[in-house]
Amino acid sequence: MGSDIDRTDFDDGEFAAFGQRLEDNLRQLEETLAQPGFGAGNGSLGSELEMYLVDADGLPLHANQELHADANDPQLTLELNRYNLEYNLSPWPLDGQPFANTEREILDKLSGLRQLAKARGGQIVLTGILPTLRRTDFGPHCITDRKRYHALVKQLIRRRGHAFSVDINGPEPLRLRMADITLEGANTSFQVHYRVRQEDFADTFNAIQLVTPLVLAVSGNSPTLFGHCLWHETRVPLFKQSIDTRIRDRYGWNEPARVNYGHGWVRRGALELFVEAVRLYEPLLPVCADAREAEREPPPLSELRLHQSTVWSWNRPVYDPADGGHLRIEMRALPAGPTPLDMVANAALLIGLAEGMRSRIHTLLPGLPFYLAEHNFYRAAQYGLAAPLVWPETGSSGYREHRALTIVRELLPLAYRGLAELGIDNAEAEQYLGVIAQRLSRAQTGASWQLMRLARLRCELPPEEVNSALLKEFIGHSVSNRPVAEWPL
Repeated sequence: MGSDIDRTDFDDGEFAAFGQRLEDNLRQLEETLAQPGFGAGNGSLGSELEMYLVDADGLPLHANQELHADANDPQLTLELNRYNLEYNLSPWPLDGQPFANTEREILDKLSGLRQLAKARGGQIVLTGILPTLRRTDFGPHCITDRKRYHALVKQLIRRRGHAFSVDINGPEPLRLRMADITLEGANTSFQVHYRVRQEDFADTFNAIQLVTPLVLAVSGNSPTLFGHCLWHETRVPLFKQSIDTRIRDRYGWNEPARVNYGHGWVRRGALELFVEAVRLYEPLLPVCADAREAEREPPPLSELRLHQSTVWSWNRPVYDPADGGHLRIEMRALPAGPTPLDMVANAALLIGLAEGMRSRIHTLLPGLPFYLAEHNFYRAAQYGLAAPLVWPETGSSGYREHRALTIVRELLPLAYRGLAELGIDNAEAEQYLGVIAQRLSRAQTGASWQLMRLARLRCELPPEEVNSALLKEFIGHSVSNRPVAEWPL
């Protein structure tokens, strides 16, 4: 999905040809999904880890291409801004310690990358939004020199027609205007890829949509931007607003946002989500693959996959022709950091809860219209563990709000059962869900730790030193891989 392209300008003919290819791809996808045995095979867990590169003072270091060359690792890729990198981590089978293997791989990769970064006077930081960012860290000068990114910036600006507005409420509201989309690069995440069988896709996807707000509330790690205390997961409103191409008419209809939580529960299967993405969103990067590619089996569906990469649903379907062809669900809401242990624990909670919910999803969904699931997502991002969320209760009528912390604590045994049903070893489940239990007992996430330390540092240091001091402490704890619930205040 992050592959590069060979140009940055397109004409009307190229958009028309790409649109036709998308229709062809949808037809091929429908035929492929209808084939007996499509996607058969063991489930697996993969992930993508986005990172910041900073200098010795904790400020963004514009050297991702140099570090990428130093590493010479095919799993390491470049991100939009010149101080961001991403690891495409290995997919691990569910019957082979997927969570422990993911954590070990992250630690191994980071160990080598940190040594390379140190040689260039840099450090690697795992956090949703870097506390030391300045407005001067954004703009055309910070864009990674890849045609894909230049083309994407150009297309989004062409559709917007004027500056992108950011307006985020919170304890210290932030309002600003940007001339391009580079503020999107402030967001770094830990994206989880979960391979599922086609026949389980709809129920699994709905279960993930249902529980994502709960896991987001427990995993917040992005509470500030430009020194303003905002949401526990400021990434959520920032990502949506920083690339919002819509020109809103308060008295008329508005096109849907390209960054979204979805448009309803899935009723039939994965195909409807792919069709929805094509019908609702105009192409941004109309690059057609060689026509001979379409003759391969399984079909690569290159145009559809490219288009999907420009529709940023927080949970989205992925078609992959690898391994005979299969479907995955990409979960994009979790932040990077604070530690590898914490990130993998978040993934274990998300998968465990979703699998625990899947068998009874049809009894739960009637009690929660989709707009309330979306409501929960934004409230979880805003308030973290204290978020008031609407949660369905089987066998009762009406709606009731509960704190996110209370809901997750009550559902934690369900997450254990969900992992056990997948064949996850008891010791592995205890290792990672125990991290979540400790976080709940101490009501301490990466976001709450940053906010509490920030309040203390503001009383102790001059304003210009506060954010750097916070980041220095954060990096020290993060490198130790000590879970955030144990970080001292």
